[in-house]
Amino acid sequence: MDISGAGYGKDLHLPDADGKLRQLADFRGKAVAVFFGYTMCPDVCPTTLTDWAQVKKLLGADGARLQVLFVSVDPARDKPIIKPSVTAFDPGFIGLVPASSEQLAATARDFNVYYRKVAGPTPTSYTMDHTAASYIYDPQGRLRLATRPGETPQDMADDVRRLLDGK
Repeated sequence: MDISGAGYGKDLHLPDADGKLRQLADFRGKAVAVFFGYTMCPDVCPTTLTDWAQVKKLLGADGARLQVLFVSVDPARDKPIIKPSVTAFDPGFIGLVPASSEQLAATARDFNVYYRKVAGPTPTSYTMDHTAASYIYDPQGRLRLATRPGETPQDMADDVRRLLDGK
């Protein structure tokens, strides 16, 4: 879905698993896919990360020009495990964990992302409802596309390739 010129998702400023502050400008020259989720997600998050790993493979040598950023909507549980959880899909994927609930709320607002904790049978068995789109930036750092669950990795790879080719 073409969202060029959208008034949201202008940038992010979040720490990665090692505490290094990351922003979109760090990846200038690459297409960047930003996805909000959580590591204990039973369905859309692992499926989406699997799809993005497949996209990188489909891009061949150009796969090195795609950066996937996974933004946690469940920092309390994700902080200690986000790096191995995300890099299990691809060693180049980066997990970002907001440092506070306020930083998560501000980032979600900046990206028009919905998230909500859903109580489970025990205090630690909750799930998170969240927006399931990926936001894709061109190599100049402009938000251009959004994907929805169910899009094929081939279609996603074709879209990313067009961005990498300057279209």
